Amino acid sequence: MRISLTAITVDDQQKALDFYTNVLGFVKSQDIPMGEYRWISLKSPEGGDVELSLEPNANPASKAFQEALFEQSIPMTAFEVDDIDAEFKRLKTEGVAFTTDPMDAGPVRMAVFADTCGNLIQIYQHLTS
Repeated sequence: MRISLTAITVDDQQKALDFYTNVLGFVKSQDIPMGEYRWISLKSPEGGDVELSLEPNANPASKAFQEALFEQSIPMTAFEVDDIDAEFKRLKTEGVAFTTDPMDAGPVRMAVFADTCGNLIQIYQHLTS
């Protein structure tokens, strides 16, 4: 058993696709019409087998969960980066709104930003000892 797909809910699939590809730099893998919605999955430009699915928050339960996490300042997911300070600077230049600037948190350095689609996303870098 292995993880090959993970998902986050978004309030607007097209806006999410634009943000996750044009700002964060992910690469579109699948974009398949599925009635009112689409099956959209993304890959890291750095490779790897895991894809990220941008799921519509049309289900009231998933929408309530997404809103509750956001209100409590809890990230929906986290992405690893090699140099968090450089990534923070790059994303700030792109207009990304951070709720937490880079800070040390145990074995990682992390920051949190809003993805414009209803989620807080954490980025982190492992600290070397």
